[in-house]
This record gives sequence, structure tokens and C-alpha cells, in this order.
Amino acid sequence: MSNTLQLITPIDGSVYVERPYATEAEVAAAFDRASEAQAAWKRVPIPERAALMTKFVDAFVAMKDEIVPELAWQMGRPIAYGGNEVNGFADRARHMIKIAPECLEHVRPDPIDGFDRYIKREPLGVVFAIAAWNFPYMIAVNSVVPALMAGNTVVLKHSGQTPLCAERMAEALDKAGAPDGLFQVLHMGHDLTEKAIQHPACAYVNFTGSVAGGHAVQQAAVNRFINLGLELGGKDPAYVRADADVAFAVENIVDGAFFNSGQSCCGKERIYVDASVYDSFVEQFVETTKGYRLGSSLDADTTIGPMVRTSAATFVRGQVADAVRDGAKSLIPESHFPESKDGTPYLGPQVVIDVNHSMSLMKDETFGPAVGIMKVSSDEEAIRLMNDSPYGLTASIWTSDIDAAVHIGDQVETGTWFMNRCDYLDPALAWTAVKDSGRGATLSAVGYEFLTRPKSYHLRLKT
Repeated sequence: MSNTLQLITPIDGSVYVERPYATEAEVAAAFDRASEAQAAWKRVPIPERAALMTKFVDAFVAMKDEIVPELAWQMGRPIAYGGNEVNGFADRARHMIKIAPECLEHVRPDPIDGFDRYIKREPLGVVFAIAAWNFPYMIAVNSVVPALMAGNTVVLKHSGQTPLCAERMAEALDKAGAPDGLFQVLHMGHDLTEKAIQHPACAYVNFTGSVAGGHAVQQAAVNRFINLGLELGGKDPAYVRADADVAFAVENIVDGAFFNSGQSCCGKERIYVDASVYDSFVEQFVETTKGYRLGSSLDADTTIGPMVRTSAATFVRGQVADAVRDGAKSLIPESHFPESKDGTPYLGPQVVIDVNHSMSLMKDETFGPAVGIMKVSSDEEAIRLMNDSPYGLTASIWTSDIDAAVHIGDQVETGTWFMNRCDYLDPALAWTAVKDSGRGATLSAVGYEFLTRPKSYHLRLKT
């Protein structure tokens, strides 16, 4: 294995960044420093932690003009949308800073004469965050800021596709005046990632990535009594009922399916539409999809950039081709997106009908700009199909009937249930999942429960 990380940009296939991988000794030293720093940091009052974290967010936002083009070069996000990543990072961070004092308060039961009793929320120690490349700042902030606010220290291993994102966060924390060892960045491969999980100081692992990656993390921690937060894959459905505003549903679901070139774990990958509005929905969906502009991420007019790598685009092309071979029909002519070429990461969005659940396109994570649309005849059929998946991250319903939305949502196996919106993360709500989409939770008050442990104090005041 090479001792150097090489980031190949999807824009032109060149080497954009090179970094030396950490050695085993450097990994161990980082966790030792983090453990030492945490002993002091956990004693820092929460208002002082909040002040530092606020300075961190301000310093990060101030680097927006540098961050946006870097993001495009690293993972292909068009510069037209790069600022949203910075804004989303700041919104999530500020929310978690704001709610921390209340979330970290002692829990006090009803009083009993002669006793003082409470449950203290103790920090875990060193949190090891392993972040994915597709929303590199917004994924990382979900664990980093609340972990630090809770009194933990953090070691961050970012994806090899987005190493500069980790470095930008470290730079912003340095500018904010963070103490040594509070937040550290490590570039390393799978072998040392496993050793990091096994380091005695590692108290919690927050991993975002594939199902296979989640199994690897779980296996690495098998002999340790530590908790794991796992946000894994998705095959998220949308259900358009007969009473939906079809034009509104189309506008939002197209964006939910193809934003970020479809490279979102909570993107819409399969759509179920009531038979009475199916034809209208499909027609409008295709026309809206044709409005995308595929091109270089550095072009301000580009609305869909290259996928992260050629192999990812090849996989999506294969899923579509297999579905068509088995009787499905693709509705976007290849000629409509001439920049989309085999052997490159540039891939135009595709809409496929006449699909069924025997096809990989409807059951396996696509993580790219292709979506299948099926006709359904009832709520019951839609529920059955939505649940016919090993994944359960988010799901959405498009309807004017809120009672029906809640009733159906109660039957759908998912971490988040949306009505008339999709592909959105509200920091006031727990980001969580079921089945192969993972376990644990980040953000919201619930997220703090996974970054602390309860310690009970039972103090007798009278003898």
C-alpha cells in the first residue's frame, strides 16, 4: 500500500491533493493527546465551550470563498451549490451549540427529604469521527460540534476524497483558539482506521459510509465495549398520492433525486405514484429533469456535475442498462446530455419506468443520478413496496391529507418520514435510521444522548 494519499479530482482526472498517510505511531500519539486534552476540556464550563465553538463556526464561514472551489475540485459539487454546504454546516453547528446547555443539564427526579439525587451527563472521552465525502462538511459537523460541546475531544478521519475538508475544520478551530489536542485530523487507510478504533482511548465511533464499511467498523470494535453511531446506505422512496399537488411534487422530488449528482444517502431513488396521476407525474418529471445542465463543476451555469469517480458512474450506467434489458424503459435520450460519456464520471440524469423490485435499480443503492418510477393502485401497495427494502433512512409522502400522511408514516419502516418535502435534514430532529441504514442518532437533543453517559449521584444529607 502507498504511504501517500492521492486525491483524483472528478473534474479532469488529475491529482488535486497529495498527503502523507499517518503512521501507526502517529495515530496512537494523536489518541493519547486527545485523551490528555479531554481530561481538561470536560472541566471547561459549557458557556465557555459554546464561546469557542461559536468562534470556530465564524472562522469557518469566513473561509467560504476558498472552501467552495476546493469542494468542487475534491468531489465534483458544482460551485453554484457549494455555498449551501457552508451554510448548512453553520446552521447545524449553531443549533447544536444553542441547545447544549439544556441538553447537558443534570436530570433530577422528584426530591426526597434528606437526599440530593441527580443524573449527570458525563462526556464519553475521545470521539473518533469517520466522515464521508458526499456532504463532507455537513456530515462531519453532525458529530464534531456536539461531541466537543458535550466535553469530548475529537479525532477526525475524513474520506480520502475530501481531505481538505478536515484540514479546513482544523484551521478554523486553530483560529478560534482551540487548546492543543481538542480536535485532530488524521489521514489514514483502512488498516490504521481499524487500529484507531481499537485504541484504548477511543470511546465512541461515529461512522458515515457504506453498509460494508459499517460492518468493518463493527468488526473492528467487536472486542471493545464502546458504542458505535452508524449512518450507512439508503434506497429512499417517495410516494405520490392521488391528492398530491403533482407539479409541486415533481419540482421537489426531481431535486431530491438528482441534487449532488444523486450522491446522497437520503436522495430519492425509487418513486411510487398513484395510477390516477402517474402519466402526468412522469411527463412533468422527465421535462424537469431535461432542464439540468451537465458540465464542469467550475462552470457557474452547471447544475449537475460529474460523479465522484468513473467507477461510480459506470455502476449507475450498469444498473440502468440491466433494468432496460429486463423490460424497463429509460426516458432521457443519451443525446440530451452530450457531455455524458462512457469511461468518464460525467453522467446525465436518467428516469426509468416499467420497473419492478426484481431489478437492482429498485432494490440496491444507486447513489447516482438515476431513478425508477412505479405505478401503484393504493396506499397499501405503496406501503408494501416502500418497506420492501433492506434500507430505512428516510421516506416521503406527497399528499394534501396530513392524517393520511401520519397514518401511512406509522407503517413505513424509516428513520425520518417527510410529508411534501424530501432530502432535508432538520437539526432539531434526530438523524437516525433503521435496518441496514444504520443505528444511533446525531443532531437534536437526542444526539447528545449518544455522546454522553449517565452517571448517577445519590447524596445522603442526613445521618
